[in-house]
Amino acid sequence: MKKILLIVALVALSLSLSAQRMPRTPNDTLRSTIVLPDGRVMFQLYAPKARTVSLGGDLGYGHNIVFTEGQNGVWRAVSDKLDDGLFRYNFIVDGVSVQDPKSPAAGETAALLTVGEGYVKDVPHGAVAQRWYYSKNLGEMRRMHVWTPAGYDNSKQKLPVLYLIHGGGDNDAAWPTVGAAGWILDNLLAEGKMVPMIVVMPNGTINVPDEVPPFAEDLFTSIIPFVEQNYRVLANQKSRAIAGLSMGGMETMEAVFTHPEMFSYAWVLSSSLKPGIDPKQEAERLGIAAKIDRINKEYRQFYFTQGGPADIAYQNCINTRKVMDELGLNYKYVENAQAGHTWVTWRADLEVFAPQLFK
Repeated sequence: MKKILLIVALVALSLSLSAQRMPRTPNDTLRSTIVLPDGRVMFQLYAPKARTVSLGGDLGYGHNIVFTEGQNGVWRAVSDKLDDGLFRYNFIVDGVSVQDPKSPAAGETAALLTVGEGYVKDVPHGAVAQRWYYSKNLGEMRRMHVWTPAGYDNSKQKLPVLYLIHGGGDNDAAWPTVGAAGWILDNLLAEGKMVPMIVVMPNGTINVPDEVPPFAEDLFTSIIPFVEQNYRVLANQKSRAIAGLSMGGMETMEAVFTHPEMFSYAWVLSSSLKPGIDPKQEAERLGIAAKIDRINKEYRQFYFTQGGPADIAYQNCINTRKVMDELGLNYKYVENAQAGHTWVTWRADLEVFAPQLFK
């Protein structure tokens, strides 16, 4: 029986896709913290049924931060001027401590329940490291997680690289935690099912209206150069693969279709060209038609996957694939799990496609 790692709380699905399933509210675009020009901070929480909201943590004492409720159900408070630094905080809603659900790190506070053995087995384990780099196009420090296989530190071998991207509402900590990526890769390698590789899990979430193109630019101008300068990798097209789920699948296609010369493997998981826009229009924006011959010739794999008809990206993916068929893209379509738009599907995808890379 397949072991399942379940999410218990606070792990969001793709924000753009989940919005299709529920009424729109002020929470859809709400920023929970805004640093004002004078050094004060505005805190915001959408809690239309709350009676009281206050702030806990480092800012809960010694700071006169008073929340008031607006007519739209958004509670707001503005702090006094804060010194430069880091501050722990949480909201207190009707006396109950609540972690900020809109924080970019919200997914990292999720509780995880392991049923049965889970994915952690008695095999040689690699290392998952947090690495910080400066993004040239975004002008800020950003984080990625990097998995290196067992034995990497004592080896001089150069390895191929998989760039593995999470979905909307998550960050670079999603694949190593609820995605179980490190453990899945440890097991596959120990069982002799995959070749040694480095797996880079970047942060695809950027606080701009359309984060997909800026992420692709960050990938090429900062992320890949950082990896190739700091790790023993094979820095050539045939030794690079890219995969992403949901929003990360959109970012995967953005990267592949803007720079097809960079990769030889592409896996688009539970995703499509940008929802809400005619896929033919998106294909024209990306100039896909002019690149089809090159991709068909040089890519060893190009896959689309879905979690079955229950996957909320299912129809969008069908629409995208119709356009790819018309353009003549050589790709394969698979459903590795019938678990919808969930991590059960995407973990199954990783277990299937990682063994197929770089062989």
